[in-house]
Amino acid sequence: MDHVSAVGPYRAEAGYLRVHGQLLPSPQGGTDHPSVVDRTVRELTGRDGPVAVPGRSRGRALALHGPGGLYGYLVVTSRSRPTLAQHFLLTVLVRLTAAALSVAAAHRREQEDVLELHRLRREQATLQQRLISLVVKAGYERAVHDAFTEAAASGGGEEAVTSALHELTGLPVLVEDRFGRLRSWTGPGRPDPYPEPDPARHEEMLQEVARRCGPVRIKDRLVSLVRPRGEVLGVLALVDPRNEADEYTVFALEQAAASLALELSHLRHLAELELRLRRELVDDLLGGTDEASAYARSEAFGHDLHRIQYVVVVQWRSRAADDAFARAVGRAASAVGLPSLVTRRSDHVVLVAEGKPDDHALYETLARETGTSDGTIGVSARCDSPEGIPGRYQEALRALEVRRRSPSRYGTTFFDDLGLYRILGPGNDYQELEGFVREWLGELVDYDDRHRAALVETLSRYFDCGGNYAETAESLAIHRSTLRYRLQRIREISGHDLTNVEDRLNLQVATRVWKILLGGPG
Repeated sequence: MDHVSAVGPYRAEAGYLRVHGQLLPSPQGGTDHPSVVDRTVRELTGRDGPVAVPGRSRGRALALHGPGGLYGYLVVTSRSRPTLAQHFLLTVLVRLTAAALSVAAAHRREQEDVLELHRLRREQATLQQRLISLVVKAGYERAVHDAFTEAAASGGGEEAVTSALHELTGLPVLVEDRFGRLRSWTGPGRPDPYPEPDPARHEEMLQEVARRCGPVRIKDRLVSLVRPRGEVLGVLALVDPRNEADEYTVFALEQAAASLALELSHLRHLAELELRLRRELVDDLLGGTDEASAYARSEAFGHDLHRIQYVVVVQWRSRAADDAFARAVGRAASAVGLPSLVTRRSDHVVLVAEGKPDDHALYETLARETGTSDGTIGVSARCDSPEGIPGRYQEALRALEVRRRSPSRYGTTFFDDLGLYRILGPGNDYQELEGFVREWLGELVDYDDRHRAALVETLSRYFDCGGNYAETAESLAIHRSTLRYRLQRIREISGHDLTNVEDRLNLQVATRVWKILLGGPG
């Protein structure tokens, strides 16, 4: 446009470039040309043609064509008629301009192609990197899956799962039970002794982990719950003090937790099934069952009914006779070397044990296990065959009852040590025993009922203390003179002489029957 005037009597009025299919005025042409010129140029649609430019003469729009089509227009006017030579020079200038625009367009396309190529290469590199990551991740996930599948198939149980996780991550692995006690540790750095859990804090931790999705970092551990069907059976954790765990470690931990959940759930199901079958066997033994069946079923549990058996009844004042207490009794029996079958009743737990229990070992172990000593244990006489177990169960109950009603109510009592109480057990005629008590203590019982007194209890304590005034008064929390007065009233009301050997024996037996068999006052 700057050189149009150099080739003849021409003036460049406007220039247009084709951009995305539209003709736009070139900045070099200025913005003061009338819109009628714009409209006329667009209507030419790629042809040369006259253009009326206000205030100018001989206006013409010259199309700039090239191999790629129309590139634009050049609008010129002429103040006089040009010569053929001037017209030729203008035509050459227009063609050169069109060629330059064609070359520029080609360069632009080439640059765009280069940029697009670079973009495609970057995209390809990104996709390749992604593909490599996916292949690596898929390979690792397959390796993790294979490792835990092999662990499950090996039959190694919990230890096989934790060993596989340790090999995959290189970090120490630990498993805790529902209450925070250590079940297993794989790898170096195991604390010795392992710290006792704080129940409140442990429960808080379980709730925090349960609220989140996936493993949770707590201090130096990456923790995952072992939770089949929503029930927490334990905790699986990686010890990671340097915070080295990445997404692959987290994936391995999640898979290990899933495998361990299946393993622990299976073990729990088996334990519950075995416990139920054991209880059914013990219930049948206590009620009476076929000997051949009893021998076969007990052998399946590793219990030898051919050996001498003892029936043990356990009752703890501060503990309900539920499944948890039955398991505690079973653990205590195992700890003292007493192989046994366990079941429970409404208010006590029953053991059918191989061999005679120690005098105090089971009671002391259970006292430590429960944290209280308010328990009573009754042990039957020996039993040589399964058919005798129902009767031995009644003996153990009698021993338990006698111990509970004695001054020293907590501890272990053997039926063989009951002495007189053995003939007062189940199977005897209660009517005759009540008649005996009425004959010797009737007047005193009636007096106590009418006057809300405690003469029969006083007499019983007097005999329990061997006739010692001081011990009897102390046990009743009364003065010795009060005790003497009560004994005198007993002589007067009952009509029996406490110094007479025959009367004394009958009265002592009557007070024992009254207290143990008939339930004492009332």
